[in-house]
Amino acid sequence: MNSAKRIGAYRRYLIFAILLLTILACQATSPLSRPAESQAQSSAQTTRALPTVTYTLPPTASSTPSPTPSPTPLPPSPTPTLTATPTIIVTPSALQLEVFDDLWQTIWESYIYPDFNGLDWEAIREEYRPLVEAGLSDEQFYLTMNEMIFRLEDDHSVYLSPRDVQEEDAEFAGTNDYVGIGVLASPVLERNQATIILVFPGSPAEDAGLKSHDNLLAVDGQILVDEEGFHRELLRGPEGTTIELTVQTPGEEPRQLTVSRQRVTGSVPVPYEELITFQGKRIGYLLLATFADETVDEQVGEALKALTTAGPLDGIILDNRQNGGGADTVARSTLAFFTRGVGGYFTDRQNHRRTFNIVGTDVNGSSQIPVVVLVGPDTVSFGELSSGILKDMGEAYIIGELTGGNIELLRGFDFADGSRAWIAHEKFVPRNHPEEDWEISGIIPDLLAPSNWDEVTLETDPAVKAALDYFDGNE
Repeated sequence: MNSAKRIGAYRRYLIFAILLLTILACQATSPLSRPAESQAQSSAQTTRALPTVTYTLPPTASSTPSPTPSPTPLPPSPTPTLTATPTIIVTPSALQLEVFDDLWQTIWESYIYPDFNGLDWEAIREEYRPLVEAGLSDEQFYLTMNEMIFRLEDDHSVYLSPRDVQEEDAEFAGTNDYVGIGVLASPVLERNQATIILVFPGSPAEDAGLKSHDNLLAVDGQILVDEEGFHRELLRGPEGTTIELTVQTPGEEPRQLTVSRQRVTGSVPVPYEELITFQGKRIGYLLLATFADETVDEQVGEALKALTTAGPLDGIILDNRQNGGGADTVARSTLAFFTRGVGGYFTDRQNHRRTFNIVGTDVNGSSQIPVVVLVGPDTVSFGELSSGILKDMGEAYIIGELTGGNIELLRGFDFADGSRAWIAHEKFVPRNHPEEDWEISGIIPDLLAPSNWDEVTLETDPAVKAALDYFDGNE
């Protein structure tokens, strides 16, 4: 994998971790279908798209899952052997070996690329099994399994610990419940800061006046993002405690804000507002940060109703630039407001084909209104696929930057210890342009409009301005 693509994958993984660990009590066996989603063998299966991650979901079609076996009881905690310096001896776990073998076999049988992206998968087994046999702590084991999957270098497949699985399931159910300030943020590694993607309604962040595109520079004087990663734990803490934030709105000087940590609950929101073009046209703007929350499609429907209360819209902007994907069921139901019919096909390595069918759900003319979709390097998985489908079906004009090409459908496999792997299982074939491989090409914008999220506001965003100009010129 080239360095630029690896950095992009790392950033998407951080966003996924933030969504799980900062927004949850923290982008499908109930299969979630992220185009990159779940099913299990001596585990339970499902379907989805993101590491991402990403987010138990309702299944898309997949092979019949085998019943999930009862977990093998963990052995009793080992007794430390004391010498001059106490040393904890970690003994091999039969459960870890079972999970490792099931995980390796699952990838051997189900991975979309039969050449494993040039990786000798049998040699990988010989390399990693002795590590498990030698004895690993739970934390070491889960990190090691994730490292093993990362060796596939598809930028999409991922392994989740049991705790991550619980948080993912809570996210998909729209049951966020944690103590913090209530933001979804993304690290900007090159500038050692985090940028706010969206703010939870009724949260301390909203009360403090924080908005999308604001940048978090420090917490209590400590840098939030550095060479060691994104220190999201600085935003969390006991309920009622306060933190001093150093915040900068693009184009303004940094400022200090005192914010109280409070309990944040509910779904990941879908922010929306009405924008007016130079010629006075009414345009509805919707920010879609994820399809990994099963309420997103419902929120889009409610947003469309609210935006059309005063009359029909002249256009709609769907901002997918921060959309890390999620469940195919959510993406499909969201697409239904703007199109209908066969959107394309999923194929596995045996060339079995499944139809991606969209059942239309028009809201006050939403399926007839011109649509612009904004995309960029952080548009991933079903965020990427949904954008490409609307373009392929002639329903949308694409503005922004080239996407990274991460559109495999992931299938989720749940294992005996409660962990889960999302494995690239199928690829997408567009209905009208089957010769296109979006995994290789990405989604190519109709109009290039580069824009760094952390350097603009909604009012100064070149991509949004280009979309408004497009509607004025689209008579």
